[in-house]
Formats: sequence, C-alpha cells, structure tokens
Amino acid sequence: MLLDTHVWIWAADGGAKLGPKTRRRLARAATAAGTAPTFVSTASIFEIVALHTAGRLQLTLPAERWIRESIERGGLRVLDIEPDIAIDAGLIPAATLGDPIDRFLVSTAREYDLPLVTRDRRVLDYAARSGVVRVIDAAV
Repeated sequence: MLLDTHVWIWAADGGAKLGPKTRRRLARAATAAGTAPTFVSTASIFEIVALHTAGRLQLTLPAERWIRESIERGGLRVLDIEPDIAIDAGLIPAATLGDPIDRFLVSTAREYDLPLVTRDRRVLDYAARSGVVRVIDAAV
C-alpha cells in the first residue's frame, strides 16, 4: 500500500487520527515478516519538507532526520517518481484533481498497482468516480 502524505505523518505520530482498521493494517505491515511492504513516495518527502519549511507543519525533529527515522521505524520503502508516473500525473486534469502532489500519488499507486491509503475526500471521490485507482479510506 502507498501512504498519502498526511497518513504517513499521522502514522508516524502514533496514528490517533487514523481509523482503527487502518491502524491495525499499518501495524501488521510494519511488524509481520513476509507481508507486502508499505510505501511512501518521493512526492510526499518533497511535500513534508516544503510544508515544514513554510511553517505549515511542525515536526519534532529537523525534516531530514524526521523523514529518515520515520522511514526506518515504519519499515517503509520509498518509490521514486519515474517518467511514466510524471507523464500519467500530468494527464490527470487539474480540474479533476487539483493538487499536483495528489496526482503524483494517484499515478504512483496506479503504476505499482498499490492501494493509496488516504483520508483526502477529493482523492477518495476521484477514485470512486474514475475507477482508475484503488484506495483505502484511512478514516476506517
């Protein structure tokens, strides 16, 4: 599964803002050997650093250290934005899904055939309307 940026942040902060099923799913993935890994995107790394730099996200550590430690603690794997992902993201109309980071995440999930774990209503609605990406509602 691929974590939306906010889901990654909330999970690293103990998961209180996530639904109980999502917390259990993330805990199982982090501790169970042989299960499918949990992924984050380089787009989310960019978003976290940009939000922190702009003062819109407070972290307990410098951004670089927070990212490295949360990846290690969560047993996360990082997926890069490959050319096919960038092309696909650019083809999603901004009128349909306005946030470019969301378009990168949707395209990454599609490219790797992963469900995108999110509480973002716009992404959840886009997935329901289009049927082109699998999602897990992190509120559950």
